[in-house]
Amino acid sequence: MKGNRYDLEERTLRFAVLVIRTCKTISINEFNRSSVHQVIRSATSVGANYREANGAASARDFRHKISLCRKESKETLYWLELLQKLESVHIQESIQECNELCKIFGRIIHTLDTKNQ
Repeated sequence: MKGNRYDLEERTLRFAVLVIRTCKTISINEFNRSSVHQVIRSATSVGANYREANGAASARDFRHKISLCRKESKETLYWLELLQKLESVHIQESIQECNELCKIFGRIIHTLDTKNQ
């Protein structure tokens, strides 16, 4: 489990860096400022919440924090898709990775719920 945990910690960190670097290429204006800030906040929150999950006090706490990871991933996906439509910037790699993270966190939740039935 440790290997997987740290791999996902690193992966979510790389994802946050990818999103931030992508956003740095966007010319900020009054129409996109809020969206750029929101996508950075939610993208960086994914990894932060995952690290918190790894320090969870109980299985219930772990599931809750993983749910936050999935929620933040879905929110990030929304902001990325919005920016893709608003800006002419290459953002597909970020969208693809975000989709994969959503699926990973969804699968973790499904596995936890199946074990608790």
